Amino acid sequence: MLDTVEPLLGQLAQAAPVAREPDWSASAFRWQRRQTPFGSVGELRSIARPATLRLEDLQNVDEQKRLVEANTRQFVRGLPANNVLLTGARGTGKSSLVKACSPTFRNEGLRLVEVGQGAADRSARDRRAVAGAA
Repeated sequence: MLDTVEPLLGQLAQAAPVAREPDWSASAFRWQRRQTPFGSVGELRSIARPATLRLEDLQNVDEQKRLVEANTRQFVRGLPANNVLLTGARGTGKSSLVKACSPTFRNEGLRLVEVGQGAADRSARDRRAVAGAA
């Protein structure tokens, strides 16, 4: 019976969903799930043309901008840094503030990963995969 099952297991292993390798030279990525005939697989997808917003472009958020910029500078230099939680109503610039850090710190190794709404409900395996890709 093992002689019959072993080739089938080999075929299944080859057909199992595998994440595609992203373009690691990119500065921004999007975490996405992709459906395959055997289930779904989470993967990082390179963003070809990320937003070109700069910190100087942001208006009326000077204190928030100063704090996020200083904290990000500490982070990319390997110094103690805090996690950042931005709160506020839709359209108040939370995402813009994060995206504006990218051109400022890209050459120091900062990379952004966009994770869609509902990501907090996704499996721990997805979160570990994103963290392990960094």
